[in-house]
Amino acid sequence: MDFRNEVQVMKALVLGEEERGQNQYQVMCFVNHFYKMDFISSDAMAKLRQKNPGTIRVADEDRGYTNYTMDLFLDVSKSKIISKHIATLCTEAADSTYTRREDLKQWVQRPGTSESMLMAAVRNFTSSPPPPQGTNTTRSPAVTKCADTSNLWVSCSCSLELCIGWYPCGLKFCKGKSDGKKLPATYRCGIKTCKKYFIFSYYSKMKQNCMWDE
Repeated sequence: MDFRNEVQVMKALVLGEEERGQNQYQVMCFVNHFYKMDFISSDAMAKLRQKNPGTIRVADEDRGYTNYTMDLFLDVSKSKIISKHIATLCTEAADSTYTRREDLKQWVQRPGTSESMLMAAVRNFTSSPPPPQGTNTTRSPAVTKCADTSNLWVSCSCSLELCIGWYPCGLKFCKGKSDGKKLPATYRCGIKTCKKYFIFSYYSKMKQNCMWDE
């Protein structure tokens, strides 16, 4: 998480299945905007200390599933305009780092951010530049879902589900004791934790790279 720039980078490493002719692993990066209010502050995060870090934790709240349809490739070498951390995290995903047009609309509002540089850092799935801000005339062409094709060598839309089973998402407040004359006061008593599932739909150059989506 890049809290200053409100950038979330999810990096996925998928091992190859040798019985299906895959002898290498894949690395994908999914870069999205997030709102700071969805997490505790970075200062509070820095002060967080876990007792018994080896203990298996159960999240206080299940935030369910969120779908992300990734409609743009992100050029890692030009990604500094979004976040300086992307180039480091996604070095192995030079051809498989994705973002969305709707995320660009959020980042372009940041002070000092250039729309032209944002647009220069992305491309759609036909390698042509994305349309100017505010236009809807050209979009990445629709491709068949990988689950709906049997041809291993055609491009298709792949879906990958990731789960963050436990993360600090807010402050926890408890109620103090009441003396019977007034309502009990609330006080900060810890860190609230959450679980969340992410479903990323993105362009795969071939179904062979998306064998789990069947």
